[in-house]
Amino acid sequence: MTVSEFENIERKIVKLSRPALPTILMVDDDELVLARLQVLVGAAGYDVRTATSVGDALRKLDAFSASIVVTDFNMADATGLELCRFIRGRRNSEYVYILLFTVRDSEKDILAAYEAGADDYVTKRTSGIQFLARLRTAKRVLALENSLRRAVAKTRQVEINDPLTGVYNRRYFFRHFSRELKRARRFGGDVSLMLIEIDQLKAINDTYGYVVGDLVLKKFTRLIAGRLRRETDWCARLGKRTFAVVLEGAMLADAHACAEIVRRTMADSPIDTAAGPIRITVSIGISGFEGKVQRVAVSVQSLLKQANTNLYASVLSGRNRVTLSDPIYTGVGTLASRQSPGDVMLSPAGPPDLFRHIRH
Repeated sequence: MTVSEFENIERKIVKLSRPALPTILMVDDDELVLARLQVLVGAAGYDVRTATSVGDALRKLDAFSASIVVTDFNMADATGLELCRFIRGRRNSEYVYILLFTVRDSEKDILAAYEAGADDYVTKRTSGIQFLARLRTAKRVLALENSLRRAVAKTRQVEINDPLTGVYNRRYFFRHFSRELKRARRFGGDVSLMLIEIDQLKAINDTYGYVVGDLVLKKFTRLIAGRLRRETDWCARLGKRTFAVVLEGAMLADAHACAEIVRRTMADSPIDTAAGPIRITVSIGISGFEGKVQRVAVSVQSLLKQANTNLYASVLSGRNRVTLSDPIYTGVGTLASRQSPGDVMLSPAGPPDLFRHIRH
C-alpha cells in the first residue's frame, strides 16, 4: 500500500467517525447579516440555510428539518417570538433548538424570548468566536435531548411491544381490546378476535433449535402484518406460540375471510432459515361481537374463552384450520382443511384447560 493510499483511507475513517453537524436555519430580514452569518457558520462545518421572513422560515421548516433555528427579534411580517411559538406548537420528530440573535438586550425582551420558547439569547454585538461557542452548546443540548427522547420511546416500546417479534404484548392487548369492546357495545359496533397458534412450534424448536424457532416467530408475524390491510387491525402476542389478531369494525364473516387468507398464506409460504426452508401451518379460533345482532353480554374474557375453544377445536380437528362461532354463541363450526377447505365439521365441546394455548 502506498503512502497516498494509506492517507486516503485514514481521511475516510476520520470522516466516518466525525459526528454530523446540525442543519441550521438562519432567519433575518437583513440580507447582509444573513450573508455574514452564513460565511461564519458555514466555515465551521454546519449546513446553513437562510430565510428572510417568518413566513419563509415556516415554509422551509416544512420542506426540511433544521435542528437549530437562529432568528432575529423584529422582522417585517412577524417577530422572532411568534416564530418561537409556531415552532413549539408544531409536532417535531426531534427537538428544535432556538436561538434569538438580535440587537435588543433589555431584560424584558430576554425574558419574553425565553417565555416564548427560545433556548438561548445572543446580542448582535457578540463576537463570532462566542457565537460559534453558543452553537456548540446547542449541539450538546440537542444530543442530550434527542438521546433522552430515544430512551423514552424505547421504554414505551418495551411497555407495549413483544421484544422478540415487535408486535403488541399481552399488556397492550388487554388494555386496548377492553377499550375497543366497550366502544363497540356502547355504539353498536363490531369487533372480531382471532387466536392464532403456530402448529408444531415445539417440534421446530426441538429439531432446529430455539434460534431457528425465534426466526420462525419473527417472520410469522411479518407475514401476518402483510395480510392485515386496515389500519385498525392489529396483532398481539399472548403466549409462546399464540397470537391474537383484533379486527376492529369487522363482522365474523370478514374475520373468517381474513383468517382464511392468513391460514393459506402460512401454508403456502415456506420460511427461509439457516437450516433451510421450513413450512409451517396455523390453527385459528375466532369469536366476535356484532353490535346489531348481539343478544348476550360479552367481555374480553368471554370472547377469549370462545376464541380459545374454537382454537382448540381447530387443533383437535387436525390443525391448519379455522373455527368460528356466530356472534350470539348458538353454534360452533369448523371451516377449512388441508385438502378440502370447504368442508364443515362440528367442533368438540371445548378444551379442558381454557387458557392452555395462551400461557404456552
